[in-house]
Amino acid sequence: MVPPKLVIFDCDGILVDTENLANRRLAEWLSAAGYPTSFEFCRKHYSGRSMASVQKDIEAQTEVRLGADFVDCWNAGLPDLFAHGVEEIPFVRDFIEAVRVAGIAYCVATSARISKMHITLGQTGLLPLFEHAMFSSTMVARGKPFPDLFLHAAETMGFSPDDCIVIEDSVAGTQAGIAAGMRVFSYHGDAYSDRDGLIRAGGIPFDDMRSLAGLVPIN
Repeated sequence: MVPPKLVIFDCDGILVDTENLANRRLAEWLSAAGYPTSFEFCRKHYSGRSMASVQKDIEAQTEVRLGADFVDCWNAGLPDLFAHGVEEIPFVRDFIEAVRVAGIAYCVATSARISKMHITLGQTGLLPLFEHAMFSSTMVARGKPFPDLFLHAAETMGFSPDDCIVIEDSVAGTQAGIAAGMRVFSYHGDAYSDRDGLIRAGGIPFDDMRSLAGLVPIN
């Protein structure tokens, strides 16, 4: 396997442990808005998705209307939600450091807004490692599972898709990376991860960040 020239990290669930916090609140919000659902459903179906795409899907499939201010209200509540309890994914810092020492370019590309990344990466001390290259789905027309975000990140960083790898944890993100023509390594270290879904989407599965250096040729 040829070493990558660019490593694209997802943020939530790959760099920082936020998916459970976010999806518990999302289930509460959606249920209160008239779309009864559970944490487990949200965790499986909405992880890795932008709130704009979640709202679009729900309103396209049901008669529920979440309101024009749904996304803005959600984002306004993130500082409080992530004020405490956000931790970095175990051992991911070691892999980032290995990539950096090898002289391989890297960035973060996520469905979340840049402001959210500043909160979550800031909480864990990872922000200084990624401030040089942060990409959000707000920068492109279509979020995950479409390839736009990863293609935008690669183009901006100056690399072709086949020179890039993506580190993801969601089915939507894995689908986006594969659609972009990139190799995708899909992390399922969380108890709620959809390992089978990640594999069906085309990802190379792994469940421990310590094993990633053995899967990705970076030396």
